[in-house]
Amino acid sequence: MSAKPYGLMAEFDTPAAILEAAGKVRDAGYRRWDVFTPFPIHGLDKVMGFKNSLVGWFALAFGGGAFVATMGLIWYCNAFDYPLIVGGKPMFSPPMSFVPSYILMILGGAVGAFVGMVTLNQLPRLHNPLFAKARFALVSRDKFFLVIGANDPKFSGIETRKLLERAGGTHIELVEEED
Repeated sequence: MSAKPYGLMAEFDTPAAILEAAGKVRDAGYRRWDVFTPFPIHGLDKVMGFKNSLVGWFALAFGGGAFVATMGLIWYCNAFDYPLIVGGKPMFSPPMSFVPSYILMILGGAVGAFVGMVTLNQLPRLHNPLFAKARFALVSRDKFFLVIGANDPKFSGIETRKLLERAGGTHIELVEEED
């Protein structure tokens, strides 16, 4: 088996240092990078340029689809497939169909949120190459790590390493993943 590069990992000692380094990486134009910290850092999401997640759109699409599909199924079953005239009531009544459609809309939205989260996070990934690095275990204690992915269009082993050194990173290591 051959190892292919996953990215470059740099270690930082303070939250201020990782915030400053994240800003420099963002300003340098990198798109595929991440920060790992032992606790949440206020403002890091803004520095990294995060926008609203697309998971809500998955939930909206699945929930809306479930609502329309349930209304359509009730309409089809009552009006065409097995019409029963009961007490002169209409074959299809939207108020009567709203409750089951609404319940399935909530279920569809929950399923959509789950599917969106799994899809957008590229799960299941059972092993991350960062776990093979001994120093990465310090992220759960008191160190901060910034990883620039090798799949970034701007990634260059030498130039990316220089950027991380200028940003104040220590223990800069190449992370490799097995094929």
